[in-house]
Amino acid sequence: MIDLIENKKAELFDIIDNAFKEDIGDGDHTSLATVPENATGKAKLLVKDDGVLAGVELAEIIFKRLDPSLKLEVLIKDGAKVKHGDIAFYVEGSSRSILSGERLVLNFMQRMSGIATKTNELAKLIAHLPTQLLDTRKTTPGIRLMEKWAVQIGGGNNHRYALYDMIMIKDNHVDYAGGIKESILGTKDYLQKNNLDLKIEVETRNLDEVKAVLAVGGVDRIMLDNFSPDQIREALKIIDTSKYQTEASGGITGDTILSYAETGVDFISSGALTHSYQSLDLSLKASFNY
Repeated sequence: MIDLIENKKAELFDIIDNAFKEDIGDGDHTSLATVPENATGKAKLLVKDDGVLAGVELAEIIFKRLDPSLKLEVLIKDGAKVKHGDIAFYVEGSSRSILSGERLVLNFMQRMSGIATKTNELAKLIAHLPTQLLDTRKTTPGIRLMEKWAVQIGGGNNHRYALYDMIMIKDNHVDYAGGIKESILGTKDYLQKNNLDLKIEVETRNLDEVKAVLAVGGVDRIMLDNFSPDQIREALKIIDTSKYQTEASGGITGDTILSYAETGVDFISSGALTHSYQSLDLSLKASFNY
Protein backbone atom coordinates (compact mmCIF):
# COMPACT_ATOMS: atom_id res chain seq x y z
CA MET A 1 0.00 0.00 0.00
CA ILE A 2 2.80 2.38 0.91
CA ASP A 3 4.66 1.53 -2.30
CA LEU A 4 1.59 2.23 -4.43
CA ILE A 5 1.17 5.75 -3.06
CA GLU A 6 4.86 6.56 -2.66
CA ASN A 7 5.53 5.59 -6.27
CA LYS A 8 2.62 7.66 -7.57
CA LYS A 9 2.76 10.82 -5.48
CA ALA A 10 2.78 13.06 -8.58
CA GLU A 11 -0.29 11.30 -9.96
CA LEU A 12 -2.01 11.59 -6.59
CA PHE A 13 -1.46 15.35 -6.44
CA ASP A 14 -2.60 15.75 -10.06
CA ILE A 15 -5.87 13.99 -9.25
CA ILE A 16 -6.44 16.16 -6.18
CA ASP A 17 -5.56 19.37 -8.01
CA ASN A 18 -7.87 18.51 -10.91
CA ALA A 19 -10.64 17.78 -8.43
CA PHE A 20 -10.12 21.18 -6.77
CA LYS A 21 -10.24 22.80 -10.20
CA GLU A 22 -13.47 20.98 -11.02
CA ASP A 23 -15.21 21.76 -7.73
CA ILE A 24 -13.82 25.10 -6.57
CA GLY A 25 -12.97 26.73 -9.90
CA ASP A 26 -12.46 30.46 -9.35
CA GLY A 27 -13.70 30.28 -5.78
CA ASP A 28 -16.05 28.69 -3.24
CA HIS A 29 -18.34 31.70 -3.48
CA THR A 30 -20.86 30.46 -0.91
CA SER A 31 -18.21 30.14 1.79
CA LEU A 32 -16.54 33.38 0.72
CA ALA A 33 -19.89 35.19 0.92
CA THR A 34 -21.12 33.78 4.24
CA VAL A 35 -18.08 32.98 6.38
CA PRO A 36 -15.77 35.71 7.72
CA GLU A 37 -12.23 35.53 6.34
CA ASN A 38 -10.57 34.94 9.69
CA ALA A 39 -13.18 32.54 11.08
CA THR A 40 -11.90 29.24 12.43
CA GLY A 41 -13.80 26.09 13.20
CA LYS A 42 -13.71 22.40 13.83
CA ALA A 43 -15.53 19.57 12.04
CA LYS A 44 -15.90 15.85 12.63
CA LEU A 45 -16.03 13.05 10.10
CA LEU A 46 -19.16 11.18 11.16
CA VAL A 47 -19.70 7.56 10.12
CA LYS A 48 -23.32 6.75 9.30
CA ASP A 49 -22.86 3.16 8.10
CA ASP A 50 -21.16 -0.08 9.11
CA GLY A 51 -18.12 -1.18 7.13
CA VAL A 52 -14.38 -0.71 6.61
CA LEU A 53 -13.05 2.84 6.69
CA ALA A 54 -10.77 4.00 3.89
CA GLY A 55 -9.44 7.37 2.79
CA VAL A 56 -8.41 8.89 6.12
CA GLU A 57 -4.81 9.29 4.99
CA LEU A 58 -6.05 10.72 1.72
CA ALA A 59 -8.33 13.16 3.57
CA GLU A 60 -5.33 14.56 5.43
CA ILE A 61 -3.41 14.94 2.16
CA ILE A 62 -6.38 16.74 0.56
CA PHE A 63 -6.92 19.14 3.44
CA LYS A 64 -3.20 19.91 3.70
CA ARG A 65 -2.96 20.40 -0.06
CA LEU A 66 -5.81 22.89 0.14
CA ASP A 67 -4.60 24.66 3.28
CA PRO A 68 -1.38 23.57 5.03
CA SER A 69 -2.53 25.22 8.27
CA LEU A 70 -5.43 22.77 8.71
CA LYS A 71 -4.91 20.20 11.46
CA LEU A 72 -6.34 16.68 11.66
CA GLU A 73 -6.85 14.64 14.80
CA VAL A 74 -7.27 11.06 13.59
CA LEU A 75 -9.32 8.79 15.83
CA ILE A 76 -9.85 5.84 13.47
CA LYS A 77 -7.28 4.77 10.90
CA ASP A 78 -7.69 3.31 7.42
CA GLY A 79 -8.67 -0.36 7.41
CA ALA A 80 -10.54 -0.27 10.71
CA LYS A 81 -14.05 -1.63 11.08
CA VAL A 82 -16.49 1.18 11.79
CA LYS A 83 -20.13 1.44 12.80
CA HIS A 84 -22.85 4.05 12.66
CA GLY A 85 -22.07 6.90 15.03
CA ASP A 86 -18.27 6.56 15.03
CA ILE A 87 -16.14 9.66 14.56
CA ALA A 88 -13.15 9.03 12.30
CA PHE A 89 -11.34 12.32 12.75
CA TYR A 90 -11.59 16.00 13.56
CA VAL A 91 -10.29 18.71 11.24
CA GLU A 92 -9.59 22.16 12.63
CA GLY A 93 -8.57 25.51 11.19
CA SER A 94 -9.93 27.99 8.66
CA SER A 95 -13.71 27.52 8.39
CA ARG A 96 -13.62 28.49 4.73
CA SER A 97 -10.94 25.89 3.96
CA ILE A 98 -12.84 23.15 5.79
CA LEU A 99 -15.98 23.93 3.79
CA SER A 100 -14.11 24.09 0.47
CA GLY A 101 -12.49 20.68 1.01
CA GLU A 102 -15.50 18.95 2.56
CA ARG A 103 -17.14 17.50 -0.55
CA LEU A 104 -13.94 16.27 -2.17
CA VAL A 105 -12.92 14.46 1.00
CA LEU A 106 -16.36 12.89 1.37
CA ASN A 107 -16.59 11.88 -2.30
CA PHE A 108 -13.32 9.97 -2.11
CA MET A 109 -13.81 8.52 1.37
CA GLN A 110 -17.34 7.26 0.73
CA ARG A 111 -16.27 5.45 -2.44
CA MET A 112 -12.99 4.17 -1.03
CA SER A 113 -14.73 2.89 2.10
CA GLY A 114 -17.31 1.11 -0.05
CA ILE A 115 -14.57 -0.59 -2.06
CA ALA A 116 -12.62 -1.49 1.08
CA THR A 117 -15.75 -2.93 2.67
CA LYS A 118 -16.60 -5.12 -0.32
CA THR A 119 -12.99 -6.24 -0.68
CA ASN A 120 -12.82 -7.14 2.99
CA GLU A 121 -16.01 -9.18 2.77
CA LEU A 122 -14.55 -11.34 -0.02
CA ALA A 123 -11.00 -11.47 1.34
CA LYS A 124 -12.23 -12.80 4.70
CA LEU A 125 -13.89 -15.76 2.99
CA ILE A 126 -10.56 -17.06 1.69
CA ALA A 127 -8.19 -15.65 4.31
CA HIS A 128 -7.28 -19.14 5.56
CA LEU A 129 -6.10 -20.18 2.09
CA PRO A 130 -3.00 -19.04 0.12
CA THR A 131 -5.07 -17.77 -2.81
CA GLN A 132 -4.80 -13.98 -3.24
CA LEU A 133 -7.74 -11.74 -4.12
CA LEU A 134 -6.97 -9.27 -6.93
CA ASP A 135 -8.69 -6.24 -8.39
CA THR A 136 -8.82 -5.41 -12.13
CA ARG A 137 -8.67 -2.36 -14.41
CA LYS A 138 -12.46 -1.98 -14.12
CA THR A 139 -12.04 1.31 -12.30
CA THR A 140 -13.41 4.83 -12.57
CA PRO A 141 -11.39 6.77 -15.19
CA GLY A 142 -9.17 9.36 -13.56
CA ILE A 143 -9.23 7.97 -10.00
CA ARG A 144 -7.86 4.44 -10.42
CA LEU A 145 -5.13 5.19 -7.90
CA MET A 146 -7.64 5.85 -5.12
CA GLU A 147 -9.71 2.77 -5.95
CA LYS A 148 -6.74 0.41 -6.03
CA TRP A 149 -5.53 1.99 -2.79
CA ALA A 150 -8.91 1.17 -1.26
CA VAL A 151 -8.63 -2.46 -2.38
CA GLN A 152 -5.36 -2.74 -0.48
CA ILE A 153 -6.88 -1.11 2.60
CA GLY A 154 -9.69 -3.68 2.47
CA GLY A 155 -7.25 -6.60 2.46
CA GLY A 156 -7.05 -7.30 -1.27
CA ASN A 157 -4.16 -7.07 -3.71
CA ASN A 158 -3.62 -5.13 -6.89
CA HIS A 159 -3.40 -6.76 -10.31
CA ARG A 160 -1.50 -4.77 -12.95
CA TYR A 161 -2.02 -1.05 -12.49
CA ALA A 162 -2.46 -0.18 -16.17
CA LEU A 163 -1.72 -1.28 -19.72
CA TYR A 164 1.92 -0.31 -19.48
CA ASP A 165 3.17 -2.42 -16.57
CA MET A 166 2.28 -5.98 -17.65
CA ILE A 167 1.48 -7.94 -20.78
CA MET A 168 -1.99 -9.43 -20.48
CA ILE A 169 -3.06 -11.29 -23.59
CA LYS A 170 -6.86 -11.50 -23.48
CA ASP A 171 -9.34 -13.22 -25.76
CA ASN A 172 -9.61 -10.28 -28.16
CA HIS A 173 -5.82 -10.08 -28.48
CA VAL A 174 -5.72 -13.79 -29.27
CA ASP A 175 -8.47 -13.47 -31.86
CA TYR A 176 -6.91 -10.42 -33.53
CA ALA A 177 -3.44 -12.01 -33.49
CA GLY A 178 -4.67 -15.19 -35.15
CA GLY A 179 -4.30 -17.54 -32.22
CA ILE A 180 -2.58 -18.16 -28.90
CA LYS A 181 0.72 -19.24 -30.44
CA GLU A 182 0.88 -16.15 -32.64
CA SER A 183 0.02 -13.79 -29.76
CA ILE A 184 2.67 -15.24 -27.43
CA LEU A 185 5.41 -15.33 -30.06
CA GLY A 186 4.52 -11.79 -31.14
CA THR A 187 4.74 -10.65 -27.54
CA LYS A 188 8.16 -12.19 -26.99
CA ASP A 189 9.45 -10.58 -30.17
CA TYR A 190 8.01 -7.20 -29.17
CA LEU A 191 9.53 -7.30 -25.68
CA GLN A 192 12.94 -8.26 -27.03
CA LYS A 193 12.95 -5.58 -29.73
CA ASN A 194 11.91 -2.89 -27.27
CA ASN A 195 14.16 -4.08 -24.43
CA LEU A 196 11.20 -4.44 -22.06
CA ASP A 197 11.03 -6.71 -19.03
CA LEU A 198 7.32 -7.28 -18.41
CA LYS A 199 5.46 -10.26 -16.97
CA ILE A 200 3.22 -12.10 -19.44
CA GLU A 201 -0.25 -13.41 -18.63
CA VAL A 202 -2.52 -15.21 -21.08
CA GLU A 203 -6.28 -15.55 -20.74
CA THR A 204 -7.68 -18.96 -21.68
CA ARG A 205 -11.31 -19.85 -22.32
CA ASN A 206 -11.13 -23.64 -22.24
CA LEU A 207 -8.79 -26.57 -21.68
CA ASP A 208 -7.68 -26.63 -25.32
CA GLU A 209 -6.44 -23.05 -24.99
CA VAL A 210 -4.59 -23.97 -21.79
CA LYS A 211 -2.84 -26.74 -23.71
CA ALA A 212 -2.02 -24.29 -26.49
CA VAL A 213 -0.35 -21.92 -24.01
CA LEU A 214 1.65 -24.77 -22.49
CA ALA A 215 2.77 -25.90 -25.94
CA VAL A 216 4.33 -22.49 -26.59
CA GLY A 217 5.44 -21.71 -23.02
CA GLY A 218 7.42 -18.67 -21.97
CA VAL A 219 4.62 -16.96 -20.03
CA ASP A 220 4.33 -16.21 -16.33
CA ARG A 221 0.64 -16.64 -15.56
CA ILE A 222 -2.33 -18.43 -17.06
CA MET A 223 -5.79 -16.99 -16.51
CA LEU A 224 -8.65 -19.48 -16.39
CA ASP A 225 -11.55 -17.31 -17.44
CA ASN A 226 -15.12 -18.40 -16.69
CA PHE A 227 -13.96 -21.89 -15.72
CA SER A 228 -15.97 -23.75 -13.10
CA PRO A 229 -14.06 -24.97 -10.01
CA ASP A 230 -14.10 -28.51 -11.47
CA GLN A 231 -12.73 -27.24 -14.77
CA ILE A 232 -9.98 -25.41 -12.91
CA ARG A 233 -9.01 -28.61 -11.13
CA GLU A 234 -8.74 -30.31 -14.52
CA ALA A 235 -6.57 -27.49 -15.82
CA LEU A 236 -4.31 -27.58 -12.77
CA LYS A 237 -3.61 -31.27 -13.43
CA ILE A 238 -1.79 -30.37 -16.65
CA ILE A 239 -0.24 -27.03 -15.58
CA ASP A 240 3.17 -27.14 -13.93
CA THR A 241 2.32 -24.83 -11.03
CA SER A 242 5.99 -24.52 -10.08
CA LYS A 243 6.52 -22.89 -13.47
CA TYR A 244 3.26 -21.01 -14.08
CA GLN A 245 1.04 -18.95 -11.79
CA THR A 246 -2.69 -19.47 -12.21
CA GLU A 247 -5.58 -17.05 -11.92
CA ALA A 248 -9.33 -17.64 -11.85
CA SER A 249 -11.60 -14.92 -13.16
CA GLY A 250 -15.10 -14.29 -14.45
CA GLY A 251 -18.32 -13.94 -12.47
CA ILE A 252 -16.90 -15.11 -9.14
CA THR A 253 -19.08 -13.94 -6.24
CA GLY A 254 -19.15 -14.16 -2.47
CA ASP A 255 -21.20 -17.34 -2.79
CA THR A 256 -18.62 -19.06 -5.01
CA ILE A 257 -15.23 -17.56 -4.14
CA LEU A 258 -14.37 -20.18 -1.52
CA SER A 259 -14.99 -23.06 -3.91
CA TYR A 260 -12.62 -21.40 -6.40
CA ALA A 261 -9.92 -20.76 -3.80
CA GLU A 262 -10.13 -24.38 -2.64
CA THR A 263 -8.99 -25.55 -6.08
CA GLY A 264 -5.49 -24.30 -5.27
CA VAL A 265 -5.44 -21.51 -7.85
CA ASP A 266 -2.91 -18.77 -7.00
CA PHE A 267 -5.12 -15.74 -7.67
CA ILE A 268 -8.77 -14.81 -7.98
CA SER A 269 -9.49 -11.53 -9.76
CA SER A 270 -12.75 -9.66 -9.39
CA GLY A 271 -13.84 -6.53 -11.22
CA ALA A 272 -16.77 -6.27 -8.81
CA LEU A 273 -14.43 -4.90 -6.12
CA THR A 274 -14.29 -1.57 -7.94
CA HIS A 275 -17.48 -1.52 -10.00
CA SER A 276 -20.18 -3.12 -7.87
CA TYR A 277 -19.66 -1.77 -4.38
CA GLN A 278 -21.98 0.37 -2.27
CA SER A 279 -20.52 3.63 -0.96
CA LEU A 280 -20.38 4.08 2.80
CA ASP A 281 -22.49 6.91 4.17
CA LEU A 282 -20.18 9.50 5.75
CA SER A 283 -20.71 13.12 6.73
CA LEU A 284 -18.58 16.06 7.78
CA LYS A 285 -20.32 18.04 10.47
CA ALA A 286 -19.38 21.26 12.25
CA SER A 287 -18.34 20.45 15.79
CA PHE A 288 -18.11 22.73 18.80
CA ASN A 289 -16.75 20.12 21.21
CA TYR A 290 -13.35 21.67 21.72
